[in-house]
Amino acid sequence: MHNARPRVLVLGGTGEGREIAARLADSVDLEVVTSLAGRVRDPRWPEGEVRVGGFGGAEGLAGWLAENDIRALLDATHPFASRITANAHLAARTCEIPFAVCQRPSWAQHPQDRWFPARDLSHAAELVPVLGTRAFLTIGRQGVSAFAEVSGVSFLVRSIDPPTGAMPAPHELILARGPFDVESERELMRRRGIDVVVTKSSGGDQTYAKIVAARQLGLPVIVVERPPAPEGVESFNSPSAAAAWLESTVT
Repeated sequence: MHNARPRVLVLGGTGEGREIAARLADSVDLEVVTSLAGRVRDPRWPEGEVRVGGFGGAEGLAGWLAENDIRALLDATHPFASRITANAHLAARTCEIPFAVCQRPSWAQHPQDRWFPARDLSHAAELVPVLGTRAFLTIGRQGVSAFAEVSGVSFLVRSIDPPTGAMPAPHELILARGPFDVESERELMRRRGIDVVVTKSSGGDQTYAKIVAARQLGLPVIVVERPPAPEGVESFNSPSAAAAWLESTVT
């Protein structure tokens, strides 16, 4: 038995996910459920119905989609949440429902930026000691362990929640949530003697200030490239386009 309004699931936890939920909160044509992984202790809550916690991989997600009569699935998770994206793609195919991805655009390199692209976190860890001895590691809490064996470098690690797994030695940990401003980022790097910055190519405005600060200080920035999206999947780089796709897909 179908719901009066078609239900759609948004895999959120990002600003894009919150904006999509807000845009569709008053929709008379569809009902939006936002899923949060529950990995952040104090998440920013989206509007509308929210589900917190994992699904148990692609199979568990497919079962939940079927049980809850979900008509379309939109992945608006972090650009580096590749496992979630792959599971979502497979679950949507299993349930034969429309699937799309909404990802913010990557940052564009400025002519004065000193960027060093890295294929992944392991590659970034190899580059760090080549470029500096005092690294500002701003990649979130997951993946910090990739730098645990780097020698000859001290790390300033910043994340919202404490990282999981092994930590580099020596290191100093700062727990903070963006947005950050350029002046404070520049002062932080100066005060701590930072000579190389490590970041993911996350995009968005929340943490872009570190890129500008590094540019102004002439610091090298190791930029970890995004994992590739599943082939043949429809993709949007704006919440408005993604929200419009959901409405047009199920109504």
